Amino acid sequence: MELLQTLIEGKHKTVIFSQYTRMLQIMREDFESRGIRFAYLDGSSKNRLEIVKKFNEDENLSVFLVSLKAGGTGLNLVGADTVIHYDPWWNPAVEDQAADRAHRIGQDKPVMVYRMVARDTVEERILELEKHILAHALFAANESQQGILRPALCRHTPRLPPLHQLRRSGQAMLRKKLLD
Repeated sequence: MELLQTLIEGKHKTVIFSQYTRMLQIMREDFESRGIRFAYLDGSSKNRLEIVKKFNEDENLSVFLVSLKAGGTGLNLVGADTVIHYDPWWNPAVEDQAADRAHRIGQDKPVMVYRMVARDTVEERILELEKHILAHALFAANESQQGILRPALCRHTPRLPPLHQLRRSGQAMLRKKLLD
């Protein structure tokens, strides 16, 4: 709630994606009790485009609660300059596509994307492994471009793969470690 309060005070417009509509309902109740104005969209919402238009145009609506499945594609959320993924989705491409709703034609502000991860969870371990793999891949790419020998761990990395491939491989490696 601290992050969101800071964003609201800074006049940022924030989209919060969650894969769980029950979580969105809990947030909705909390925001109503705190007097935070917001828009809401899930699979049962009617007039999706009207809801989106109102969020994009109404300066007093600082938060948009959106179901990842209902709002992850086909929307233009250029009114937002901040995206929060409240809970991680198993497929990072879905999260990326949802965040891209704010990176549309007509966006004139930089967009910040936050991914919330709870401490001491499998998701936290996956994130740590992703960082480790990315660091090694970046080191290998940087060293190979300068003509310096790469470390043995990264010897077979000819160039830096796309980030989504690194995330998937990191998640697969961690799952394998957890299952072994």
